[in-house]
Amino acid sequence: MLVSRLKLIRLVAFDVDGVMTDGGLYYSDSGEEFKRFNSLDGQGMKMLKASGVEIAIITGRSSRCVKARAQNLGIEHVYQGVENKLEAMVDLLNKLKLTRDAAAYMGDDVVDLTVMRHVGLSISVPESPQLVCEHSGYVTQRSGGHGAVREVCELIMSAQGTLDAQLAPYLQ
Repeated sequence: MLVSRLKLIRLVAFDVDGVMTDGGLYYSDSGEEFKRFNSLDGQGMKMLKASGVEIAIITGRSSRCVKARAQNLGIEHVYQGVENKLEAMVDLLNKLKLTRDAAAYMGDDVVDLTVMRHVGLSISVPESPQLVCEHSGYVTQRSGGHGAVREVCELIMSAQGTLDAQLAPYLQ
């Protein structure tokens, strides 16, 4: 069942805090916000995008470092400061002319449930509240900010038969 869902995925949207990061919110004395991103996750997202799957970020918070991370990874679809994540996902699906079955969303908290319940594959991390895990089609082995995104990217590429092609340049 999971593999058949993974084969359909043409878009993966990620929450940031708790998914792309460890969920901690870091502030300097001057009030500047910092986030720690995982480089393995970033490489996974680049490979997934190169395999033909669209990547997006949908997050309730707004941060300059998220914008910088998205630019660094070549992610064009970035929705920050979103109060209604489902509306953002529907907008994105319409823009890309995709059905909800072709979309996956990776979130970690109850604010993500509306969009998670709308897409073809919902994904969460082990630190998520039990209710979120119960509504997830897949719960990663790795923690948010510690390779969970990479795990999902490789899982999708493996199911779609594109992982070997993405890894081949590094094995020459």
